[in-house]
Amino acid sequence: MSRLLVTGGAGFIGSNFVHHVVRSTEHHVTVLDKLTYAGNRASLAGLPADRVEFVQGDIADAGLVNGLFAEADAVVHYAAESHNDNSLNDPRPFLDTNIVGTYTLLEAARRHGTRFHHISTDEVYGDLELDDTERFTESTPYNPSSPYSSTKAGSDLLVRAWVRSFGVQATISNCSNNYGPYQHVEKFIPRQITNVIRGIRPKLYGAGQNVRDWIHADDHSSAVLTILEKGRIGETYLIGADGERDNRSVVELILTTMGQPADAYDHVTDRAGHDLRYAIDSTKLRTELGWMPRYGDFEAGLAATIDWYRANEDWWAASKDGTEAFYAGKGQ
Repeated sequence: MSRLLVTGGAGFIGSNFVHHVVRSTEHHVTVLDKLTYAGNRASLAGLPADRVEFVQGDIADAGLVNGLFAEADAVVHYAAESHNDNSLNDPRPFLDTNIVGTYTLLEAARRHGTRFHHISTDEVYGDLELDDTERFTESTPYNPSSPYSSTKAGSDLLVRAWVRSFGVQATISNCSNNYGPYQHVEKFIPRQITNVIRGIRPKLYGAGQNVRDWIHADDHSSAVLTILEKGRIGETYLIGADGERDNRSVVELILTTMGQPADAYDHVTDRAGHDLRYAIDSTKLRTELGWMPRYGDFEAGLAATIDWYRANEDWWAASKDGTEAFYAGKGQ
């Protein structure tokens, strides 16, 4: 797999994966990214030009995709519309990218016999009760609750069907909530960090009881590379780092880590249909493929993330004002 094609490689999780591949392997990487608001060429700055090539384009462009697949040994598919609030405001782009785009890629993989790995989310499983002791596993039934998670569930099912019906050499991973460098300031953790940097009080949906299972993007990247190299075709692997935290605790930890009072935040209107709890059981990935997270300590990973946003204001500043204006219009 010396030639990798990474869709969405200028986005948050995709760009972290490209950096990880360059650090950890000798592979050549071609990034295909549409450069919507969530993609940023600056996230790939400093990578060696002889190993990383950038192509701007749409994963639903069959002609472009076909040509890129012809030159790739393996494809890692990160490209997606992924923000729940945006999917509630306008679901259509989520159908175009997550469903039609994934179909277009699968047809190219089928045509060229290309190894294909599909990146998905734990949100396809719906949510768990706050006092539930269970966690999501690979056999948990799908129960998506938003346009975003339902289109990701649909894309997962397309991959499974193309494996069974057409013999596409594909694997799937469903990951818990990511945090780390290069994440857009609309997302929960970077929004609160950049608010504090700007002297704005962080914002917490509702009572902040919703629980997420956090994983650093570096750990997600290492897990995906492990699955690409060792995973069994047709299998799904759940990626998690045992990082369950309720949203209020995360906001308070951000504040105290940044030298602020733990209660220096505001409660805002909750998101419609806000899932209660996500929790990942990554036993299969760890036992079958031998993967382990580097950041077993959420506090350490969060502190490193805060340091990155403090040091890279030039990366996020341009999108901050527009993001806050959008949320202010919704009372959030």
